[in-house]
Amino acid sequence: MKAVVWHGKEDVRVDNVPDPKIQESTDAIVRITSTAICGSDLHLYSKLSPIMREGDIIGHEPMGIVEEVGGAVEHIKPGDRVVVPFNVSCGDCFFCGQSLYSQCETTRDRGKLANTLNLLGRRGKGASLFGYTHVYGAVPGGQAEYLRVPQAHFGPVKVPEGPPDERFLYLSDVLPTAWQAVAYADVPEGGTVAVWGLGPVGQMCCRIALHRGAGRVIGVDSVPERLRMAARYGVETVDFSVVDNAGLLVVDMTDGRGADAAIDAVGMEAGGSLVDSVLQATKVQVDKAHALRQCMASIRRGGTLSISGVYAGPMQMFPLGDLFDMQVQVRMGQANVRRWTDDIMPLLTDDGDPLGTEDFKTHTMPLSEAPRGYEIFQQKRDGALKVVLKP
Repeated sequence: MKAVVWHGKEDVRVDNVPDPKIQESTDAIVRITSTAICGSDLHLYSKLSPIMREGDIIGHEPMGIVEEVGGAVEHIKPGDRVVVPFNVSCGDCFFCGQSLYSQCETTRDRGKLANTLNLLGRRGKGASLFGYTHVYGAVPGGQAEYLRVPQAHFGPVKVPEGPPDERFLYLSDVLPTAWQAVAYADVPEGGTVAVWGLGPVGQMCCRIALHRGAGRVIGVDSVPERLRMAARYGVETVDFSVVDNAGLLVVDMTDGRGADAAIDAVGMEAGGSLVDSVLQATKVQVDKAHALRQCMASIRRGGTLSISGVYAGPMQMFPLGDLFDMQVQVRMGQANVRRWTDDIMPLLTDDGDPLGTEDFKTHTMPLSEAPRGYEIFQQKRDGALKVVLKP
């Protein structure tokens, strides 16, 4: 089969690789009909090369048709149309019992590298992820013609026939990640939330926040196409590139108090302050945090910070004392995909498509053009916001 394979920093190729096979009774084989490039994939593309290996198949936002199932898989069968969540979860362990599917004990990576990179007592990493490094299980990813799905007795979500893939594809990651970010933000009815970063997750955070009753959503970014897309859905937009301090501007926009909640949907950003650049270059700090700091500065006392953007390491000059003084609550983490899919599904099966999933993508490409898709998405060219690949 053909698959998108990592060969080095900013070097992905579409290679011929062996077809996947059933290995465990809880496996399934899915023929992929659509798969998307995620903002997190850009981290693999340009930042996380030390924990990648040449030949890794990447991608964690797939859906398709079930081809084969193992003997322990009962809730799906060959011919079913399914979305595959990005985290690999058993559904049975202690943490899955708490709906913390991103912390699954059965699939959690406890290898030497994962333990080394955990600074809180060598406790490994969270649940395995499709196509996402050698500290999250080294599971082959979904940017391919076929995918072996471990823990398929629990993970895959069956979706109805009829609507196009783009109605359901984002259940794999974007929608549950954004839904969790908004749920964690705990925006009061009619309240104000500021969303930092209007990439795919940030866009959906805005739409979901308004759907769940937020009175105002303020979206912060600098890419004109992203600002325009958010504005079409009723978001008040701020171009941080033309203001001195976007965080303080949000405070000014909210009667000098700040937003009730703020969501950081940026994570390991490409840009940042000069200080961040120096800290990163000298290995003192892994990630740039300029957006995170301005996000925190926009929150009112007693408000909530929700972090859905991915960060990889320790953060210098983290203003813990200010957050304590302001009594800001902080919630964060990988999305627990299956925790939210039942809540989201009715919005996707309604005729109205209130979250605008079908027009969310900006580019559709054959799998063979994946390298170009990565390039334009990373460089924010041609209005690329969401690239969907068709094997």
